[in-house]
Amino acid sequence: MQKKNNRFMPLWMALCTVIGILIGTFYANHFSGNRLSIINSSSNKLNNLLHIIDDKYVDTVNIDNLVEKAMPQILAELDPHSVYIPAKDVQMANDDLRGSFSGVGIEFTIRHDTLHVQQVISNGPAERAGLIAGDKIITVDDKPFTGKTLTNEEAMHRLKGPKDTKVKLGVMRFGEKKLREFIVTRGEIPTKSVTAVYMLDRDTGYIRLKNFGENTYPELLIALAKLSQQGFHNLTIDLRGNTGGYLQSAVQIANEFLPKNRLIVYTQGRKSPRQEYRSDGRGSYQQIPLVILIDEGSASASEILAGAIQDNDRGTIIGRRSFGKGLVQEPMAFNDQSMIRLTIARYYSPSGRCIQKPYTSGENKNYEDDLLTRYEHGEFFSQDSIKHDGPAYKTGLGRPVYGGGGITPDIFIAEDTTDVTSYYKQAAMSGLIIQYAFEYTDNNRQKLSKFDDFEELSNYLVRQNTVEQFASYADKLGLKRRNLMIQRSHKMLERYINSRIIYNMMSEEAWMKYLNSDDPAITETLKVFRQNNAFPSAPAKDNNVSQTARR
Repeated sequence: MQKKNNRFMPLWMALCTVIGILIGTFYANHFSGNRLSIINSSSNKLNNLLHIIDDKYVDTVNIDNLVEKAMPQILAELDPHSVYIPAKDVQMANDDLRGSFSGVGIEFTIRHDTLHVQQVISNGPAERAGLIAGDKIITVDDKPFTGKTLTNEEAMHRLKGPKDTKVKLGVMRFGEKKLREFIVTRGEIPTKSVTAVYMLDRDTGYIRLKNFGENTYPELLIALAKLSQQGFHNLTIDLRGNTGGYLQSAVQIANEFLPKNRLIVYTQGRKSPRQEYRSDGRGSYQQIPLVILIDEGSASASEILAGAIQDNDRGTIIGRRSFGKGLVQEPMAFNDQSMIRLTIARYYSPSGRCIQKPYTSGENKNYEDDLLTRYEHGEFFSQDSIKHDGPAYKTGLGRPVYGGGGITPDIFIAEDTTDVTSYYKQAAMSGLIIQYAFEYTDNNRQKLSKFDDFEELSNYLVRQNTVEQFASYADKLGLKRRNLMIQRSHKMLERYINSRIIYNMMSEEAWMKYLNSDDPAITETLKVFRQNNAFPSAPAKDNNVSQTARR
């Protein structure tokens, strides 16, 4: 009997397997909503379309190019921050956040179809080879490197390369007629997130963060150690114009200032369960008075840090409403080295507000024009003009904060447009000021190099009346002189022109010191510290209405 049962066992097992498959198929088709078959049929439709075009279209079509053009269009239908990055652009897209790249170590600008060396990175490959600021690179590896085809992208492509590889540069130096040749061995060039660290006054340290990259947190710790040696008791972190970067860097920095177990940010999406990021209580600066500076250019990780400080009542936020980017992207690479950054979740501040400003899928033009719309609406000039599209939330102390896009500062700083004229707008937006500042720097580099301090250089430039020189220069290039407008905008023109010359001759830190010397946001920051108001207070209860009623 046992032998007979064993003989039919394989048959029974096969029959059970078939029945299981049939049952599984039935339930998949009837209870899954046929989602998988819909996705499959749609993707097959796209594949079939490409095959039909390749097979039947009247002219020869490069299918690869067609796909490259279609990818951004498909992602643009999702949200403003899901993007496709072609293989040739991936390295450039990652370099700033990676903390370094391999290249020759120069900062350049292209003028009159020629690459001009604006700055040489200290102790970098180019400096070691002998290049100096003001040099013009005419050839690369004995091939011409000038002309209308020379672009920033082409220049970076030719000058960047694997570490320890060599590149031959033909250079024309100011005042010389013969081409010099340099062999530069490419090396790792650091890309700094912390671009300025100094004392605003005897008690107040200042740190400017350009972005949030892989090395931002250790850079910040080094900056804090430097300020500690100078005896700082208050801290200002400048996030204006900081477009963001890595979430983890923002979390690490927030952790440095928050008590234990404070929520910093959380993310959540349709396929991404809620993930919380909390402080561990190990931060070394949990008690220091803190001010964060933001503006309409502060986005993503900048907003995470500002939101964490604001919602936890840990410091004061000063400036203008931030950009409003609260979508989380996950990078995904393809076999051809191209990649997409796909939105998988949203950021939420500790109070529960979503940082992301409203958008309509597939209509990115309005989204891109949002800052212009804010400007025209008057938001940059009046706090009352800020439109909050989301609900009100409460900080730990009960202070009201708002969702619906960006971080609204505790103290608003209006953009100063008192002396803006149409002449100033044309001069700034046309690029003529930057162009003039570079040519002035190039023609006077020997004189300007004698100044080691930005204040001394600034005073010298004032005596040179650079505004008058610029007006004559711009007039020759088509910007007609308007003496009354120039007189009215004189201070703004002088500030812009001289700041760019200081930037060209000195470090980014010197440039920021010059700009901050008469910045209303910095003035307000120092006032907050002097009045011991950096730590927010709970809102006072309004009893006026009930008292009036009793009277």
